[in-house]
Amino acid sequence: MDLSWIMPLLVSVSVIVIALLAILALFKAFYRKIDQGQALIVNDLSTTPKVYFTGAMVLPVVHRSETMKISVITLELNRTGKEGLICRDNLRADISVAFYLRVNATAEDVLRVAKSVGVGRASDRDAVNELFNAKFSEALKTVGKKMDFMQLFEERQQFRDAIVETIGQDLNGYILEDVAIDYLEQTPKSSLDPNNILDSEGIKCITEITARHNVETNRLERDQELEIQRKNVSAREAALELERTQADAEAR
Repeated sequence: MDLSWIMPLLVSVSVIVIALLAILALFKAFYRKIDQGQALIVNDLSTTPKVYFTGAMVLPVVHRSETMKISVITLELNRTGKEGLICRDNLRADISVAFYLRVNATAEDVLRVAKSVGVGRASDRDAVNELFNAKFSEALKTVGKKMDFMQLFEERQQFRDAIVETIGQDLNGYILEDVAIDYLEQTPKSSLDPNNILDSEGIKCITEITARHNVETNRLERDQELEIQRKNVSAREAALELERTQADAEAR
């Protein structure tokens, strides 16, 4: 029986197995996996870098790779005192607003952010704040000037939605996840500048409202005192009437 064919077959199988192991070893050595909240940018020989959100092969010399954080970051705007938000009725509001941003998880937007901000600074709070602070501040002032203070205070969801609408969708590759109003109170009158025409109107408005409330409060307090006295007199009269009835009964 001729078994001469077995040796070439074993050699062929061995070569295939070795090749597969080599490919797997290369894959393990050069496959770069990334975590959630990151994007992998690979510069290869093509004109446009490739963007991956799970992982990719990164070959030495041929490829150059960078990792960009695309998780949510928080920017805060605080306006208080003389810098408080001016409302439609010229009252100022001490306000703190949190903006939740992240790089939009598309290849086009990741490359856009990498070009405008840089891969390393894409999630750097200071860099992103520098990019959007003016835009967000302007949106806040625009919406605040359309609402009276009490309306703004009582209709916070409407206020928040108006801010989001005013900011819009064009954020240079970023996306606005959410906006939260963390703090909102009227700016104290003592913090206002009477020489500022808007603040002077606000001071006048606060004074008028406070005066009306004080008058109403005083009226209610006086009415309460009169009602208490009226109740006391009625109770005393009832007690005297009871005493007279009792005396008449004893006399009879």
